[in-house]
Amino acid sequence: MNNGILFVMSGPSGTGKGTICSALLENKENDVFLSVSSTTREKRVGETDGVTYNYTTFENFESMIERGEMLEYAMYSGNYYGTPKKTVQDMLSAGKNVLLEIEPQGALKVKEIFPEAVLMFIVPPSMAELKKRLEERGRETEDQIEKRLEAAKWEFNQSPKYNQIFVNDNLENCVREVENAMKDKIAKRNLVDKLLSEKY
Repeated sequence: MNNGILFVMSGPSGTGKGTICSALLENKENDVFLSVSSTTREKRVGETDGVTYNYTTFENFESMIERGEMLEYAMYSGNYYGTPKKTVQDMLSAGKNVLLEIEPQGALKVKEIFPEAVLMFIVPPSMAELKKRLEERGRETEDQIEKRLEAAKWEFNQSPKYNQIFVNDNLENCVREVENAMKDKIAKRNLVDKLLSEKY
């Protein structure tokens, strides 16, 4: 059995990447599975351990880092976020297509370890729209929003390192575009696998 494809989605906070990932995973025809990230931040209302994130302690997270068990990790707003390496490797080895939703710093680290990973970057139609979305979430202060917008500029500069860039102007259209791009990659991989297995 050949390995699955590793898809990595990222983009600045407020671009809707989490909503897009949820929509992709809801459609079972997409043949993709989510690798749940680990974090030390507190669980929010409506979130589920093992589904939204694997919630853990600082001590446990740092132990995983020391043991080399994290594929990538970073600290945001005083909390660790990262991807356990074994989970991704096991899923890919089983032939499953894996989707990671992580920040650009982590995505670029993943690309170093898995050069064949498909990196997808989500952008808003404008900075004004990004600010509006962050404000409408109602989770952060004005100062925190300004910091997110400043961080977004660095993140936008990383986008040329990605395989594809998608503009989330209309959510439904953006989901369809990402979905079609992923299906195309999977179909081509399956064709190559078929060709390699055929006798001539």
